[in-house]
Amino acid sequence: MNLPRYGGIMMSNSGFTEKRYHHRLDRGRIILQKGNIYLNREDGEQYELVDYMDEPSQLLVRNLNTRTTKVVSIHQLENFKMNERTDLSVDLTAISNEYWEKAQQKYEAIKPLLGMDQHRPYAVKARAEDVGVNPRTLYRWLQAYNSIGSIAGLVDQKRGWQQGNSRLTPEQDKLIVQVINEFYLHKQRPTTEQTIREIRRRCKIEKVESPSKETIRIRILHISEEERLRKRGQREKARNKFKPKPNSFPDADYPLSVVQIDHTPVDLIIVDSKYRKPIGRPFLTVAIDIYSRMIVGYYLSLDAPSVTSVAMCIARGILPKERLLLDLGLQGSEWNAFGYPVKVHVDNGPDFQALDLSKSCSAHGIHLEFRPMGRPEYGGHIERVIGTFMKEVHSLAGTTFSNIKERDSYDSEKEAIMTLDEFEKWLVHYIVNVYHKRVHSALGISPEQKWKIGIFGDENEVGCGYPQLPVDEQTLLLDFLPSITRTIQHNGVTIDGLRYYDVALNMYISDSDESGKSKEFLFRRDPRNISKIWFYDPKLKRYFPIPFANQAMPEMSIWEYREVRSRIANKGDKYINEQQVLDGLTEMREMVAESAQRTKKARRQAERQKMHKASKPIIETKVETKAVVPVVVTSNLLALDDESLSFGEVD
Repeated sequence: MNLPRYGGIMMSNSGFTEKRYHHRLDRGRIILQKGNIYLNREDGEQYELVDYMDEPSQLLVRNLNTRTTKVVSIHQLENFKMNERTDLSVDLTAISNEYWEKAQQKYEAIKPLLGMDQHRPYAVKARAEDVGVNPRTLYRWLQAYNSIGSIAGLVDQKRGWQQGNSRLTPEQDKLIVQVINEFYLHKQRPTTEQTIREIRRRCKIEKVESPSKETIRIRILHISEEERLRKRGQREKARNKFKPKPNSFPDADYPLSVVQIDHTPVDLIIVDSKYRKPIGRPFLTVAIDIYSRMIVGYYLSLDAPSVTSVAMCIARGILPKERLLLDLGLQGSEWNAFGYPVKVHVDNGPDFQALDLSKSCSAHGIHLEFRPMGRPEYGGHIERVIGTFMKEVHSLAGTTFSNIKERDSYDSEKEAIMTLDEFEKWLVHYIVNVYHKRVHSALGISPEQKWKIGIFGDENEVGCGYPQLPVDEQTLLLDFLPSITRTIQHNGVTIDGLRYYDVALNMYISDSDESGKSKEFLFRRDPRNISKIWFYDPKLKRYFPIPFANQAMPEMSIWEYREVRSRIANKGDKYINEQQVLDGLTEMREMVAESAQRTKKARRQAERQKMHKASKPIIETKVETKAVVPVVVTSNLLALDDESLSFGEVD
């Protein structure tokens, strides 16, 4: 039987299936442009994109064989030919900081040209003069960037990458910083070449080996445009370009140009699904497109916000929403906001500043930008939409309202009636059928209409065209999972005291480097279900699922595991083995079941356990007797748990 494909993943009625391992990592994009040739996943034929349709997510295409035209969904098409970089089929952690920094500097050099200016020779020449490189170099960097659609295309093509830092000595680094601050960032505005000569002059005086011209250029390119303008005597220009104005946001000129993300506890007490008794407030992470005010993604959880909830919100925003709506029982509803954001704007919380998150965003062409300190206007859009949502929530039974005065004598827990699943369905229904369709006061039209104008254009505005989609959804999701490095021993790999083993590890057991030091390998873990981890094979450049070595161990979330370890430690046991964890988990679940009717905390714990089990991990191995074991990806692709689970209960 031929199974339909969805986003590069084989799909059956039970979900998504693949081979036992994840295929080659592919961070390419599907760029929908008129005249381009694509492969139709449904019939395997090649089609030319003829025109965009007024109906969202629909395209007019021409069959290259029969020359007949028809209308297809954008999600049926995949790239026919790509300028592939097989050397980039590696995990992000395999690219050293030095190579990554160089790629970022190249990106800063071409960033102003990534719109129409890249097709204007005078603009490329002017930018080349600004950054001190040959125009041909900029053209080469633009071609490399566009071949992948992200900063990953700018990583130098070498035989391989090794972890490491810059080769500059501390003396060289200090001297470069001094000259840039004192000489280059000056209102006289010296050129890059003059700065290079000044650094070499200072090196000669101080008897320090002079760094290469390319190294100095890269360091200068690392300076943000705002800082360059402000410190080189162009403060007014920097202020006009980068300071937000009332009811506006810098550079939010088209759909997905700027997306804002923030968290909030929901002003609603929810109940567990079994006893229908209160278990506290859930947490919501939401992402809004500033240009259109469309909601592009969200993440709802019983656990406090963390870097995982941010990452999953971003990934959900990029992916199409058809299956999400079907899973929630909202057939007939439309949510056509999808695609890669250019910039994601967040506050300065630690969950947003994680290095893994920043690198994951960069690898997929997303610029992660933090709200300037003391500038609350930068967060106004997301805060207003969260406030709008909470006002609607205040009409639901069980609301906590926004303050004690509003609540008055209202008993939120007594009035609570909605489970987490029911609230999620209500929330998405409100987003797609009310908020997106209602006239927005700042826009004068609905977010849905504004999005459509941004995509297709009208008599006053030129549309930007359809957003780009990921070639491979699993690469996107794996890139955003938390990563861990460990050595591989004869009994497998141990993470947080839990042992994992599979034959995929055998060839790396007790592996060491040239100095005899044990090698560490990369693993990624789904916090919601830690019964398996994903091992990145550095030679095959594939991910393999590695289950618990002890097959008697049940599925559990990181939250449950930490709770069990805490209980065991509180009993005075210094050494914790797997049997203790198994016994402790069984005991804890039995206690939760017995006390669920009596205490809110226990019911919340039981509901977490149910939610984690029902949602399942992103990627799950289905055990079969055949040599090749398929992998099942659940329909709720982004239902992950959070990493930071040490927060107290929220009443």
